[in-house]
Amino acid sequence: MLELENYKLKELYEIDDYLWIEETVKLLKGKRFDELDLENLIEELEDLGSEKRHKVESLLQQIIRHLLLLEYWHNEHDRNYRHWRSEIFNFRDQLNDRMTSNFYNYLEENLAKIYRKARKYVEIKSGLDTFPEDCPYTLQQLLDEDWCPTP
Repeated sequence: MLELENYKLKELYEIDDYLWIEETVKLLKGKRFDELDLENLIEELEDLGSEKRHKVESLLQQIIRHLLLLEYWHNEHDRNYRHWRSEIFNFRDQLNDRMTSNFYNYLEENLAKIYRKARKYVEIKSGLDTFPEDCPYTLQQLLDEDWCPTP
């Protein structure tokens, strides 16, 4: 085990980032702000925010993918619609659990980009090119656990 007194917090970050987190939390709780490794703390907080934003974007993209498959891939509908519906429910549930007003605004602003990525994936998966150029769903529809398009 590391002897913490032999390491500065900044050095500890390079050796064991989980232990660095534990020590940083202790310092914050003890209001020992002058001992904090601010450079790495800021980087970790920025990374955490990016990870959370990426996760909600990925969940929304999954919802769109499965809605497009459900609505447009007619040859596979009978065989896969229950699976696609269950996936839509699962991804909506996860996304709604993470939703904040900040994430909602982010998703609203980036819906066109997220849709383009989802559409491209579904085009490759299905071999179809019949999907709308622009997102046919509103963010409210995408988040609504009871909403589903009719095929």
